[in-house]
Amino acid sequence: MSRRHITIVEVGPRDGLQNEPTVFEPAVRAEFVQRLEAAGARRIEAVSFVHPKYVPQMAGAEAVMTLLTPNPGHSRIGLVLNGRGYDRALETRVDEVNVSLSATDGFGLKNQGLSVDDQVTMLGEIIGRRHNAAGRAAAAPALSATISCVWGCPFDGEVSVDQVTSLVGRIAALGVGEIALADTIGAGDPWAVTRVVEAARKAAPEARLRLHFHDTRNTGLANAYAGVEAGVDVLDASAGGIGGCPFAPGATGNIATEDLVYMLERAGFTTGYDLDALITTARWMGDRLGRPAPSALSRAGGFPRRT
Repeated sequence: MSRRHITIVEVGPRDGLQNEPTVFEPAVRAEFVQRLEAAGARRIEAVSFVHPKYVPQMAGAEAVMTLLTPNPGHSRIGLVLNGRGYDRALETRVDEVNVSLSATDGFGLKNQGLSVDDQVTMLGEIIGRRHNAAGRAAAAPALSATISCVWGCPFDGEVSVDQVTSLVGRIAALGVGEIALADTIGAGDPWAVTRVVEAARKAAPEARLRLHFHDTRNTGLANAYAGVEAGVDVLDASAGGIGGCPFAPGATGNIATEDLVYMLERAGFTTGYDLDALITTARWMGDRLGRPAPSALSRAGGFPRRT
């Protein structure tokens, strides 16, 4: 019997760096991507096409992509918040565009200046342009969508399962094949994860679900476990456990890629990552940031020790 494979989408170069006080030059960010790919990352959120006025850490996305030579079998993802960001992404070599939406009006207005309904309209316009552009749709990068604040909003508070599944259904109806559910402020628990995943699967039975957890309240790995047990095969993680959201007060980093890889592979799953190389990369980034990476394995290392 083959071992079940879990795809881990590495988000360190985008979600990991966007909330850090240090603003890195494109060359450092491109090297981070390259180191992560050498450690086994096959899908990686490399850049974000947002206005540098609001997220200066993500300035120069085009320069980062120019520095990254094509790597067959690997997908470099660019995050976009609106049509302008999508236009910028199309001018680069990104392999995939991830459109960010929010489950709540409060976060959507703060993060993008758009209500939930307006965000759905924006996504529909992007998809319509992909279909209508003669000869361009075939060459356009793949498209996915992420719903933020699925398990709680810093402005609107609790988020109901019905709120989430309504939005999941609307996104799926537009033809989006992969929908990520994000715990932006780390408010979720494993039982809530199970409830949302089961309901989302009913709302969008043809879509692939992806999960994105922050470890703000120390439930990130438990939530990842619940998601895998519920049948989800794609998870986001950030090397070193760095990250957060500049528009979500108190939000801290994603679950650490190396911690997630360790947990999954000890349990018998495959991920395709080199754990030692991941730990080395997390420590390298910690040195760049001027502080140790917060992940457990960047401190303790793997087990058993390799001689």
